[in-house]
Amino acid sequence: MTQNRLKLQSFEIAEVPSPQISLDPAEFEEARLAAFEKGYTAGWDDAIAAQDSEAARLRADLGQNLRDLSFTYHDVRQHVLSALKPLLEDMAAKVLPVVARETLAPIIAEQLAPLAESLASTPITVVSNPLAMPQIREILSAETELPLVFQAEPTLGESQVYLRFTETETCIDLDGVIALIQEAIATYFNTQSKEQAHG
Repeated sequence: MTQNRLKLQSFEIAEVPSPQISLDPAEFEEARLAAFEKGYTAGWDDAIAAQDSEAARLRADLGQNLRDLSFTYHDVRQHVLSALKPLLEDMAAKVLPVVARETLAPIIAEQLAPLAESLASTPITVVSNPLAMPQIREILSAETELPLVFQAEPTLGESQVYLRFTETETCIDLDGVIALIQEAIATYFNTQSKEQAHG
């Protein structure tokens, strides 16, 4: 019997002898230092690039957070102002006139006090709305001994009074002050509405 042997191709890589590189010690040390310097520089550049990238990301995040906070602050502020608007308008329309009526006579007395000595014998005419006259007369009669003449003037508001002296006249106009406060409130909220509409 004859044996036939099957011969297969060999895929093994034959070892090729590596070439021997010979460097003198000075060249070897120089090549080693150059490789170290190149690796060190590459690592340093990567670290700086990573730090710059992180700083840029943090700045962008901070900027976005500040924009979000600003937007939230303005939303909350606008909401609070919108909620306060009816309260302030009602106070100016309802509370201030009542306070003005109650404080009108003491304000008149305060205006007359410094004049008491110089005008002790000269009559002072107190001109006011007929509805406010009883309260003014009652308080002024109790607080001053000046010669006062009371004169009703229906065209005046309930919180308006004129003090007429011999040659001069002083106006106390709490209605005007209330109107100015109401106008200031309306102007403020109209300005806020326009600013919100225009960003």
